[in-house]
Amino acid sequence: MSVPSTIDHTARKHNPQLAYWMVQAAELAYKDEAAIAGKARDWGFDRVRHHQTRFTPPFPLEDTQAYTIASDKMIITGFRGTEPAQIRDWLSDAATPPWPGPAHTGYVHYGFGQALDSIFPTVKDALAELRDNDQSVWFTGHSLGGALAMLAGCRMYLEAPRLQADGIYTYGQPRTCDRLLAASCNKGFKDRLHRYVNNNDIVPQLPPEPAYTHVDTLHYIDASGRIRPSMPLLGTLADRVKGATADLLAPASDALRDHPVKQYVAAMEKNLT
Repeated sequence: MSVPSTIDHTARKHNPQLAYWMVQAAELAYKDEAAIAGKARDWGFDRVRHHQTRFTPPFPLEDTQAYTIASDKMIITGFRGTEPAQIRDWLSDAATPPWPGPAHTGYVHYGFGQALDSIFPTVKDALAELRDNDQSVWFTGHSLGGALAMLAGCRMYLEAPRLQADGIYTYGQPRTCDRLLAASCNKGFKDRLHRYVNNNDIVPQLPPEPAYTHVDTLHYIDASGRIRPSMPLLGTLADRVKGATADLLAPASDALRDHPVKQYVAAMEKNLT
């Protein structure tokens, strides 16, 4: 399977090529508006909308950013993530209060709730404006962006079914919500929500359980870079040890080394070739 030259706008179901392009779209969310618009044109998307909100202290993030690009067959909304050191310090605080989940279903980490609320209205308006030809709709994001992509998709499903996503792809996503909201997402999206975790990536292990959890669907990237749909517990533990000891001079660094979006891009490409 070779690396496709451009994204297939007619895609409707999960496949390795689509996963590759969704991580490319997640990485694009880290770029500035000009770079996003330029890449959108290269990919065949003729309409672009940018979403940005700014916060004031004591909120731990400076801003929340996303973009929406549209063609006559496909719409993608990509949410930007944040630096692993920043999100690790923030998410490790188990004392932070919960935030009501979408449609008052369960709850989410307060930072995710506040960040999503700040940007969701413009995302919803953009989708309502741009979805004029029954295009497929896709949400994607890395790190914090993955959490926002998942929550935005769940909120559309619960509050605006006409605009709900055909698929959600997250990479290095932290634990986002409680079990009630996770169950709602599992029911609503089933095989349309795809969560990728790279070996020892620290961010998907935060915030701490049992208050927060993940949705069911998992694609695990092992220490060799191979994507596995599932692994037994003992096999996962052994593989994580393998990844942690790959650098004998700094074994603990693997948890942070596995998180950058470029690692996920490389893994998606490797599994194509």
